[in-house]
Amino acid sequence: MLPLPSFALHRPTSLEGAIALLAELGPDAVLVAGGTDLLPNMKHGLLAPRHLVSLGGIGELAGVRIEKGGLRIGAMTTLDALAKDGDVRERASALAEAAAAVGGPHHRRMGTLGGNLCLDTRCRYFNQSSFWREALGYCLKKDGDTCHVVKGGHNCVAAASNDTATAAIALDTTLMLAGPRGTRMVPVREFYTADGIHNTVRAPDEIVVSLDVPVSAHRRSAYEKLRRRGAIDFPLLSVAVRADVADGRVSALEVVVSALAARPRTVRAAAALAVGRACVDVPVGELALAARRECTPMNNIEGDAVWRKEMVAVFVRRALARAGLGPAPAA
Repeated sequence: MLPLPSFALHRPTSLEGAIALLAELGPDAVLVAGGTDLLPNMKHGLLAPRHLVSLGGIGELAGVRIEKGGLRIGAMTTLDALAKDGDVRERASALAEAAAAVGGPHHRRMGTLGGNLCLDTRCRYFNQSSFWREALGYCLKKDGDTCHVVKGGHNCVAAASNDTATAAIALDTTLMLAGPRGTRMVPVREFYTADGIHNTVRAPDEIVVSLDVPVSAHRRSAYEKLRRRGAIDFPLLSVAVRADVADGRVSALEVVVSALAARPRTVRAAAALAVGRACVDVPVGELALAARRECTPMNNIEGDAVWRKEMVAVFVRRALARAGLGPAPAA
């Protein structure tokens, strides 16, 4: 059993109070939402904050509301509540499916949307005990100067492993961030960076407040996840699809693939192959192969990289079919 290092826990009851605490405590403090990823990382010596600022007592950060024809989802909404919410399931099904795919039931009851969107990247050479990492000589992401994935590499290539990010990008959502400089809105497709160490544009003194999800009666979406087991595991591959359909034809299509690099990837070929076509005429096989060609998995997480690349085409086809695209299945 790995022990937690010592820390002071702070429990503000307002967003303003949490922002003030972060400003006061500075780099010695980190935010904690559900803690399902942060606390294990602290046990492994990957983080050693002197202060944890809990967001659990800030009621305004939780809940799902319909605003201006869209959904506003509080960052402290649990993944379990998100997966079961009727409005989310009906209007943004890919996001509900992604939330339902995170970890196991206990993770989803504790874990939050904001926490999952801000989840740290993962790597087989990083997410280990301090003893294990020391024996290998550490790595770029923590305490070392060597990348064990890309020999001689100078950039960390730890992989994005947050299920909800893939769906949030596909659904063209926007994050609200709040900090000492005020609030700002960031499209989720611009929130992530290619840096495995600093993988988001969120400043350390900023808090994710909510996620805005545009909705439409003509929108379809789906999420698919590749993992070893049917629960608990982080994704070896995740795929989200969003199709906007008007009069039986595709007016917009987003296909997002993740767990292959530090940030999710939008498949460039999707719109070119689908927009303007009748739903039944979308060449899902061609689109799936195009997605596979665009993706290059690395040996940064478990699962053979060649196998994961082949699975891109399989899971893109599945997601497209569940979104109602391509020929109808034979009777």
